[in-house]
Amino acid sequence: MSMDSRYTIALFGEAEKGEFRTPCFCTSIQQLMDNVGNPPPHTQGIFYAIQALLFERALIFFRVREEGYSYADYLQGVRLLEKRELFSGLTAICLPGVGDTEIIEALNPLCSAYHSLLITNAADLYDYLSCSKVFF
Repeated sequence: MSMDSRYTIALFGEAEKGEFRTPCFCTSIQQLMDNVGNPPPHTQGIFYAIQALLFERALIFFRVREEGYSYADYLQGVRLLEKRELFSGLTAICLPGVGDTEIIEALNPLCSAYHSLLITNAADLYDYLSCSKVFF
């Protein structure tokens, strides 16, 4: 179940098929499509997943019920990623559609432990900064 961690990205996103709260390991777009199917309308997860795979990164895809809102799905994924014996390391964790303080702050210790990046977009970063007590 472990993958080469030099260039592995964990990503949380909506998809039309696949198990919720279960890591799906992919190294090709064909594997991704076979396992999670097409993106639901107005979602970004599969778009980011395809970008990661096009740049030859290994992918751990966590299917969530609704991007940015399915707290239980995100927090279960966090608990799984904390099991270092399953995931030897991550280059980045990607949270498309997530600007929620609780979800992002749950991932901060993981980013520190793995020395990984948190990938987000401008709109989600703005939501996070405007709703949190983060000050520059």
